[in-house]
Amino acid sequence: MNPIKITETSLRDGHQSLIATRLRTEEILPILEKMDRVGYHALEVWGGATFDACLRFLNEDPWERLRKIRRKVKNTKLQMLLRGQNLLGYKHYADDVVDTFIKKSVENGIDIIRVFDALNDTRNLETSIKAIKESGAHCQCAISYTTSKVHTIEYYVKLSKKMEELGADSICIKDMAGILTPYSAYKLVKRLKEAVSVPIELHTHSTSGIASMTYLKAVEAGVDIIDTAISPFAEGTSQPATESMVVTLSEGERAPELNISLLNEISDYFKPIKEKYRESGILNPKVMDVEPNTLTYQVPGGMLSNLLSQLKGQGALDKYEEVLSEIPRVREDLGFPPLVTPLSQMVGTQAVFNVLTGERYRIVPKEIKEYVKGLYGMPPAPISDDIKQKIIGDEKVITQRPADLLEPEIGKHSKEIGDLATSMEDVLSYILFPQVAKKFFENRLNGKAENENEDSGETVHYITVTM
Repeated sequence: MNPIKITETSLRDGHQSLIATRLRTEEILPILEKMDRVGYHALEVWGGATFDACLRFLNEDPWERLRKIRRKVKNTKLQMLLRGQNLLGYKHYADDVVDTFIKKSVENGIDIIRVFDALNDTRNLETSIKAIKESGAHCQCAISYTTSKVHTIEYYVKLSKKMEELGADSICIKDMAGILTPYSAYKLVKRLKEAVSVPIELHTHSTSGIASMTYLKAVEAGVDIIDTAISPFAEGTSQPATESMVVTLSEGERAPELNISLLNEISDYFKPIKEKYRESGILNPKVMDVEPNTLTYQVPGGMLSNLLSQLKGQGALDKYEEVLSEIPRVREDLGFPPLVTPLSQMVGTQAVFNVLTGERYRIVPKEIKEYVKGLYGMPPAPISDDIKQKIIGDEKVITQRPADLLEPEIGKHSKEIGDLATSMEDVLSYILFPQVAKKFFENRLNGKAENENEDSGETVHYITVTM
């Protein structure tokens, strides 16, 4: 049987999940040549919050980080995560931005782009898929996995077939909350392997305590690739540990062809780095807790910490359990959206407002209103007329692809940022994170060295409150 392949996530999702994406480029570069010799299927190094954190907290250029990594990694494919029409931001961008961003990502060193839509609305993937294919990169379409009365195995089979038709080179089951149980994983992987001809990858999180068992059953069912993190940045809200999974699977029929001695050396390298972040308080011990309630509430680990922070700021930590109970109700009201960025933050914030005001939907964030209007895409299940009336009144709901409403953006924003941007990459950074990127460019112009500014370790909340 074919050996199981492994994608290493510590350089993106692993440290995003445990230390709020605070690994610096200078901490990554010295170990890359060793990681390049392990035999990984891919190294996930970019996307998600890495772009934002580089600019906002680390005073680093994310594009330069990618180029530096590419120069060190000669043999292993580099992978990134992309939110479809949202790219790395929290709203839809025009097609010209999506197309240019993807082509520049590949030009700067990315080989595999894992692209997903928070609603599994494939209309929001079409531009990304086309650009990925045109750039010559590997297009991996990701299913945002969740459970509800509409999210059945047949739903995921149909979705996977559609992704393959659109041009997916592989498909990832993206279980962002760690709620895919072992036997469900076995059934789902079996059906997908029967339904599509492209490789299947599985991504999960250890939040609920079942991830390693889920991987084992998925491997038995024939999954081609699994995502793991080197042990210092594994477990908790991250992925299962690479070394542990390699040793376990080496006793089976599909032993991975990874160098365990090198893995141990890589682990030894990252241990003191992790300890530094533990001592500074950036690594919050809570992210290492097992939280079986995740299986009930379907709340990703990062969303849990965001909720705690919001409630603490309001002096309402005693409402935590009540908010957790409200989340599934809000989710059902909104047509069962998967709890993945940006929907996880949006649903969580709405649940907080519902509980703290004592009246459901008395306060509704701007993002929730736009979601109900159809500006994020089509909800998995219809939203009732009563809920629509509460949230948007008599406003019209759009039915076309949301990006069709957007005018080209690059020219306008290029003029706005002017000479502060020295490349198209800079313009793209500005489009995604205008205020943060502009400040970074100004610091660069004034001669501030990278890593000069102090990291406050603060948590960023992406939901605005517009009443």
